[in-house]
Amino acid sequence: MTAKIDAHQHFWKYSAEQYSWIRPGTPLQKDWLPQDLERLQSPLGLEGSIAVQARQSLEETRWLLELAAKNPLIRGVVGWVDLRSPEVGEQLASFGLNPKFAGVRHVAQDEPDDRFLVGKDFLRGIEQLHGYGLRYDLLIFPRQLPAAIELVEQFPLQPFVLDHCAKPMIASGQMEPWAGLVTKLAGHSNVYCKVSGLVTEAKHDDWSPDTLRPYLAVIEAAFGRKRLMWGSDWPVCLLASQYEKWLKVAQDWTKDWSTEEQSAFFGGTAARFYGVGSGAKSA
Repeated sequence: MTAKIDAHQHFWKYSAEQYSWIRPGTPLQKDWLPQDLERLQSPLGLEGSIAVQARQSLEETRWLLELAAKNPLIRGVVGWVDLRSPEVGEQLASFGLNPKFAGVRHVAQDEPDDRFLVGKDFLRGIEQLHGYGLRYDLLIFPRQLPAAIELVEQFPLQPFVLDHCAKPMIASGQMEPWAGLVTKLAGHSNVYCKVSGLVTEAKHDDWSPDTLRPYLAVIEAAFGRKRLMWGSDWPVCLLASQYEKWLKVAQDWTKDWSTEEQSAFFGGTAARFYGVGSGAKSA
């Protein structure tokens, strides 16, 4: 039986200096560690997760891999390396033999240059991922989708996954140009999509499943069910929703899917994509 896996969550030991993106007065201003997630997942039948970087440092990548070594529920780690550095090869080699090191992410959404993803130095770093069997997580806003499309066109053999559906502007009800661009991105078969982070793009205190359904419909039509994976974005999701509430929204959305499709969405696709557990890497 396929394990149920959360494809996207975070851990941290809170520090205002290290996590400056966390706004004061939110529930995120505390430590969030594997035992906290396990208490949520166990009653819900979830059996593991992909831990994703939340700050851009090699130190955090090492820490996440140390957590993964001690906690079997952490199936894989998407860490950070400096893809623009001349030493990126050495950085990748230092992590590459760790079986829990599954992928790399850069917080491209915060870069002032909307074409950051196609910068010469960044492309040189992306080129080296395939040799280590690593995936790349795209964390972007809709305005950066054109650059993301250019990026994936240049690396048809590199598996990519779009985090949080590229953060559509749900709070304002805006669909375009996000819908058209994300559909174009999905036209590349090496790109997958995490159905995650949507509740925090809606109005935090005024959303319902119906608020999200038009955006979910676009994603399903664009990627098809085989390239979608569910992620909680915990603990960031707590800004707008409890873990179990967002999971229930996703379960209700997929209730008419086949058993095989549901199994893939809630774990199988993430396991194959990242090559964790017993599944071989796909795409």
